[in-house]
Amino acid sequence: MNTRIWVGSLFLATTLSNSDVYLKSDIKMKPRINVITISVDDLEKSYEFYHNGLGLASKGIVGKEFEHGAIAFFDLQNGMQLALYPRKSLALDVGIAKSALSPTEFSIGHNVRSKAEVDSVMELAKKAGAKIKESARDRFWGGYSGYFQDPDGHLWEVVWNPQMIPAD
Repeated sequence: MNTRIWVGSLFLATTLSNSDVYLKSDIKMKPRINVITISVDDLEKSYEFYHNGLGLASKGIVGKEFEHGAIAFFDLQNGMQLALYPRKSLALDVGIAKSALSPTEFSIGHNVRSKAEVDSVMELAKKAGAKIKESARDRFWGGYSGYFQDPDGHLWEVVWNPQMIPAD
């Protein structure tokens, strides 16, 4: 037996025999990301790493006047921002338990214009306190990259990809 329900412009269909539920809609998520928020254990230390160590532009830590509200934003290209938010605050905000970090959940890629720039950024990250997880090397797909972890264990790949050279 099937049940179909219209809610506004959404159509919900349920197949009761196997409990499959799906939504069908004309509304689609636009293919953009504006802010990447990474959770950190020590906001001040992580801020120092990204701002003073790597040189990312920021207006500093804001929201300190609110309980669990402190956050730091860094301006990236094309209007994108990187945000640092305490791990405990993020868990409270979302209503989920704080869990252990797994650095293999995702990596953040930083594309550069040359192999030499990969080496320079990797050295900058190391001097800022990053842990080099894999030194830069030629990759099977024709690029050159290396990996480092920030103070909270988030994995970054610094990459030169001859097919994706950034404008600046």
